[in-house]
Amino acid sequence: MTRARDQAPDLFTAQQPVRTAEAPLAERMRPRAFEDFVGQEDITATDRPLRRAIETDQLSSVIFWGPPGSGKTTLAHLIARYTKAQFVSFSAVTGGVPELRTIIKAAEHRWSINGQRTILFVDEIHRFNKAQQDAFLPHVERGTIILVGATTENPSFEIISPLLSRSILVVLKPLSDEALGRILDRALKDSEMGLGQLRAAVSSQARQRLVACGNGDARAMLTALEFVVRQAPIGADGTRAIDAEMLEAALNAKALRYDKSGEEHYNTISAYIKSLRDSDADGALYWLARMLEAGEDPVFIARRMVIFASEDIGNADPLALGVAVSVAQAVQLVGLPEAQINLAHGTTYLASRPKDNASYIGLLEARKDAQALGNLGVPLHLRNAVTSVMKDLGYGNDYRYVHDDPQARTAQTHLPSVLKGRRYYRPKPFS
Repeated sequence: MTRARDQAPDLFTAQQPVRTAEAPLAERMRPRAFEDFVGQEDITATDRPLRRAIETDQLSSVIFWGPPGSGKTTLAHLIARYTKAQFVSFSAVTGGVPELRTIIKAAEHRWSINGQRTILFVDEIHRFNKAQQDAFLPHVERGTIILVGATTENPSFEIISPLLSRSILVVLKPLSDEALGRILDRALKDSEMGLGQLRAAVSSQARQRLVACGNGDARAMLTALEFVVRQAPIGADGTRAIDAEMLEAALNAKALRYDKSGEEHYNTISAYIKSLRDSDADGALYWLARMLEAGEDPVFIARRMVIFASEDIGNADPLALGVAVSVAQAVQLVGLPEAQINLAHGTTYLASRPKDNASYIGLLEARKDAQALGNLGVPLHLRNAVTSVMKDLGYGNDYRYVHDDPQARTAQTHLPSVLKGRRYYRPKPFS
């Protein structure tokens, strides 16, 4: 296997993790070799194409997409250690096109002098707008740079198509609890870069709580771990005992990964609606709790419940709309935190009711015909003859007034002739 090499950094070169006691634990514990990189074995195992490309210095432009703390920057550091190319790190948060031009110019000079390639790592590449991302294209196309981008946002929405088509997309998953546990144990035992010298004794319950606090994010977990260990009192035997109670007091509450304007927002509300649709009250309550814990606007949730009541329940239970509207009004009247009780009430009611989307489907089919067939004329017998001319033209002729029938029924048609016999509303049999 190709051995990782050390590089002499320059102004733009990615620095290796800072190995000082003052550096955050997450930075000190950043893996320096693939053997220490856990949690993304699907892409970093010895037989995986990405690892082979990095170790053989044959990397092409790539976009790393994954949640915070899943290993995107660590992979960039590993690329810096294994590649023979000049590795340049650039942040889309603090840098702009002028700095990018300087980097490109240096890359062109480097290539013309000694044929050395340049790998440009752009952290949070989604922060660049379309015009800024366009600036990469000619240089990626010519091979002046090999682009390595990292983003927490869905590239389908945040990265321009020409750049995506010239790059390999590598998806990193939130780290599993098992992977986070291994990272935590390593940090506690490592006396050189970790917390081994502090002799922390973490109970099994506290360990589980710390892993849950990470929520798939190794950086968040290690940050919480370091804070708790350093705040823990030193016992008579020199150890720092950390149990669940002490941990809760130190951390208070954990923030769930949730972005009200990002993909996680849409993923969570989608899980909530699908749980309601499948009549799974437990699943719906869980996703409702997740949204509330993350600070979602309760009005947004209530609004979606009102839509759901008509779209997915419909006439299977006409009262569902009234319940949903009442919940929405209660949320406005009461506000949080008490409004979560109203939301739970509405959630369990909507989840438990029979489902029928016949009204919604019928509307979609009718709109499709309306768009495809244009302005079909209203049948004459359905038109009001408000003038004598209209009456002479046949407006209202043969119209049957339903209340004149003893059973209040009429067989007259109400669709344009070309749509005669068309059925839009096909309800399920209600019990």
